[in-house]
Amino acid sequence: DQFAARSHARAWAATQSGAFKTEIIPTGGHDADGVLKQFSYDEVIRPETTVEALSTLRPAFDPVSGTVTAGTSSALSDGAAAMLVMSESRARELGLKPRARIRSMAVVGCDPSIMGYGPVPASKLALKKAGLSASDIDVFEMNEAFAAQILPCIKDLGLMEQIDEKINLNGGAIALGHPLGCSGARISTTLINLMERKDAQFGLATMCIGLGQGIATVFERV
Repeated sequence: DQFAARSHARAWAATQSGAFKTEIIPTGGHDADGVLKQFSYDEVIRPETTVEALSTLRPAFDPVSGTVTAGTSSALSDGAAAMLVMSESRARELGLKPRARIRSMAVVGCDPSIMGYGPVPASKLALKKAGLSASDIDVFEMNEAFAAQILPCIKDLGLMEQIDEKINLNGGAIALGHPLGCSGARISTTLINLMERKDAQFGLATMCIGLGQGIATVFERV
């Protein structure tokens, strides 16, 4: 519940401060009343969310000892994201200035019964391929399928003491949504913008994937 409330609070603070303006293109759409509007923010953020309110929600799967509720799950939402990826030489040919390079990537499978744990082995392999350790990474973006899913990943990557300094600084999928086909580019875009804002060298984006996979990418600013 605390982690879910944090996600909403940070996403709302980032929205209010304009931190998302460099990564959101205002888009036309209809509101709940069918009125055509321009949207420049993610409407599933709930700034009024509190730990106390979340604690009253019933578990979604296990009514006795379940840790997943509607409030600690990623929001149901539609979305789209895009990134431009090319070789450094092609960027030079086109006169484009790269913002970051992909230092390494990894996809790792784990036991499907713990499908949300995939970011741990994937991140460890991506870091190994990059010749880095978790302590070398300045900023992390990790998908928040469920609060109960991301917290074990944070713990086993040795990052519990650095959550507020390094992880999902502008909130995550619990507040912003987790549209399939969008989330990977979305968290990578947020990560690169945060790296620029913090003048950071390395960032890591990682996600769990259904049926026991995890994917991780290490970015380096150029």
